[in-house]
Amino acid sequence: MCMNQINDKDRQLFRNTIDTQVPIDKDSVSCACKIEKKLPFTGYSHIINGTIAGEKIVSHAKSGISRKIINKMKRGNINNVPELDLHGYTAEQACKALSEFIYNEQFEQFIRIIHGKGYRSDNKMSVLKTQVVNFLKQHPQILAFHSCPIKDGGTGAVFALLKNNKVNK
Repeated sequence: MCMNQINDKDRQLFRNTIDTQVPIDKDSVSCACKIEKKLPFTGYSHIINGTIAGEKIVSHAKSGISRKIINKMKRGNINNVPELDLHGYTAEQACKALSEFIYNEQFEQFIRIIHGKGYRSDNKMSVLKTQVVNFLKQHPQILAFHSCPIKDGGTGAVFALLKNNKVNK
C-alpha cells in the first residue's frame, strides 16, 4: 500500500491553482499575473414593470470612471466585443443569461448587451431594458454602461465596462 496517495482535497487545490494561472509571455516585459476568477453573480433582483422608455438613452458609471471611457462607449469606438442578444427573454431568463454571459466574458474589457426597445410592452415602457439596467447597476463586475450608438443597436443595446480581474503577483 502506497502512503503517498493524493486525496480529493489536495487534487482540488492543485486544479484550482492550475486553472487560474496565466502563461508567461517570454517575449514581453510584463510580469506573471494570477487571474482572480469571480463566481457567477446571483444577488440580483427582478423587476415587474418597465420604467424606462425604449428610446431613452441609459448611462451609468461608478465613481472614478473617466468621462473618456463613457464617451468611448457612447461613440461606439469599441471593436470585436462579445455580445448577448436578449430578444424574446423574460426578465428572469435575462438575469440568468446575463449572469452566465458576464461570468464567461469576465476577462474582456467591454461587452455589448442587446435588450431591444420594448415596442410590444405595455405603455411603451420596456420591461427587458429596465431589467438589464437594474441588473447592471447591481453587478459588482460592471463599472459603467451606456446606450450604444445607432450603428451598434442604438437605445436597444448597451456597451458595458467590466472590472479588470487580473491581479499582478
